[in-house]
Amino acid sequence: MLEQGRHGLAHILAKAITELFDDAKLAIGPVIDTGFYYDFDLPASITEADFKAIEAKMSEILKRREAFMRKELSKPEALELFKDNAYKLELIEDLPEDEIISVYYTGDDFCDLCRGPHVENSQELFGWAFKVQSVTGAYWRGDASRKMLQRVYCYAFPNKAELKAHIAAFEEALKRDHNKLGRSLELFATADVIGQGLPVLLPKGAMIVRTLQRFVEDEEQRRGYQQTMTPIMAKRELYKISTHWDHYRDGMFVLGNPEKFDDESEEILALRPMTCPFQFQAYLNKTRSYRDLPLRYNETAKLFRNEASGEMHGLIRVRQFTLAEGHIACRPDQLEAEFAGCLDLAKHMLQAIGLYEDVWFRFSKWDATNREKYIGDAAQWEAVQGVMRKILDDLEVNYIEADGEAAFYGPKLDIQAKNVFGKEDTIITIQIDFQLAERFGMEYVDSDGEKKYPFVIHRSSIGCYERTLALLIEKYAGKFPFWLSPLQVGVVPVREEHDQYADEIAQQLCAAGVRVQVDHSDGTMGNKIKGFRKELVPYIVIVGDAEQQSGTISLRVRTGVQANNIAFADFLVACHNMTENHKLELIEQFNNQ
Repeated sequence: MLEQGRHGLAHILAKAITELFDDAKLAIGPVIDTGFYYDFDLPASITEADFKAIEAKMSEILKRREAFMRKELSKPEALELFKDNAYKLELIEDLPEDEIISVYYTGDDFCDLCRGPHVENSQELFGWAFKVQSVTGAYWRGDASRKMLQRVYCYAFPNKAELKAHIAAFEEALKRDHNKLGRSLELFATADVIGQGLPVLLPKGAMIVRTLQRFVEDEEQRRGYQQTMTPIMAKRELYKISTHWDHYRDGMFVLGNPEKFDDESEEILALRPMTCPFQFQAYLNKTRSYRDLPLRYNETAKLFRNEASGEMHGLIRVRQFTLAEGHIACRPDQLEAEFAGCLDLAKHMLQAIGLYEDVWFRFSKWDATNREKYIGDAAQWEAVQGVMRKILDDLEVNYIEADGEAAFYGPKLDIQAKNVFGKEDTIITIQIDFQLAERFGMEYVDSDGEKKYPFVIHRSSIGCYERTLALLIEKYAGKFPFWLSPLQVGVVPVREEHDQYADEIAQQLCAAGVRVQVDHSDGTMGNKIKGFRKELVPYIVIVGDAEQQSGTISLRVRTGVQANNIAFADFLVACHNMTENHKLELIEQFNNQ
């Protein structure tokens, strides 16, 4: 009933737009988790000032108590009915010749192409609560080369209470939106002169990423990875071997004249969208034996992908990003253990940053009906997907399956998460590649003396640092755990005569690896404390006469706890504890840490 009600209201919106705006052309209007949207081609722009009028017109139409009447048409009949709407004509033309096409009438004067099902009468929608949420631009069928339409989003819920609760949750999400909060906290910025999808990490944001990067690289080293540093670009020929040139060229930044891209006499370079072909060269640097495997390479890699302008959002989806990437070459008998190690590493990282409870797992498979998208034959794909399913089941991974989401060279386990607005993205992936080793000639001499090709596992440990930072901003609303906070301790001297003691405290904290700052400004103590609170600093150390004389400190904890007469050594131990153990909560008691 929920989907049918929202579907019916989408038709009511479409009818309202045609009555309010002359020459409106309807495109598509699907149901979504919070209601629905509809795309329109209009001669004038819809603005926020129009929202109330649209809602009023929808309510007026509902009061007419019109029936939703289904009618089935042949393809020629449907083409004739929608002859004045190029968008509907295109959708109809894509259908098989013998397809039975359905349309729905809302009253006698409005008809739309639709599979249904619907509520039978608009009267059934009485009591539903709806609200125009926003209007954005959307390319027809998601193609940036096609016309930009106006997409009207509407909330739709069975009653006012549910709508009110959702709007309250949405307003909370707005407060946590990394695209807004990250800027106000001076974590990152963007500039038109640099370009869309190319954010600038400011010192505070860069500090968080550096902290994460050091944590990741140290942990990977403990787990037997060898770090590489490879170029950010390569000749076209490298991508031809990997077949990225054939399967991924539209998503790459290729340098030079496009008319020369396929001219073999020209040297064509492209920025890398991934590191696998580059790290494979490290494997190929010398002859490999079965005793050398598994061979684990990791790299903190700058990657470049030509994302569509409509897809980019803050730090979630960008054109240049930094990936904790790695590749493992292993024998078939090592595959399950190495895959398990990759999954354990990813879980360790997610638990350390507090995101593990927010993710789920997706087994991404190939689409057997779209074989041009992939390399390899059906038998190979089915065999390797069977191996991967067995590994996941042996590891007791609770996963969903998704056809058509595999990499072009193999199936993968995607670790999924949603941002505060419910948009789903992959944050970490572990892929089984059964083809590229052979394409690159990555042989090893097995125990029987025969030359064989290893499996390759493509994996990330914490994913894209920019996307991870975005999720952390939203998860903690800027109140990061101590070990990740860009500024961990703010020191406030009560008066000028306490400056020296404040500096001594700060120097000892700094020597212990704590990120600390002393406020030596001319402001009052209250204003200094307020300034650090605004920055969401975990701890504010206050030193005055009593603290200076006793060699202690007073604390204001971000949680609201206040503590006086704290031994500085105890606070140092607490700071060390939170950092070394990657604690997600702030310590509020400082004795015997």
